[in-house]
Amino acid sequence: MVEFKVGKVTHYYDKIGVAVVELTAEIVVGDKIKFVWDGEEVLQSVESMQMEHKQVDVAKKGETVGLKVDQPVKPGAEILKQA
Repeated sequence: MVEFKVGKVTHYYDKIGVAVVELTAEIVVGDKIKFVWDGEEVLQSVESMQMEHKQVDVAKKGETVGLKVDQPVKPGAEILKQA
């Protein structure tokens, strides 16, 4: 399975389970992604993204999005997308 970097976590809001992500490549609702940091990894599908408090289905390179996460992640975590 091929994986490539699509972004990095800049903030994590634990009360609402949302990671703020700066993207280096496009992601789409339904994509399978993996958060990787300090030898840990969390695998999940993209189920919900927001930009400027509005739901979006596609986020492009250079954009910053809020991404609903299933488990806590750390700022600085890299995000890999499975191709």
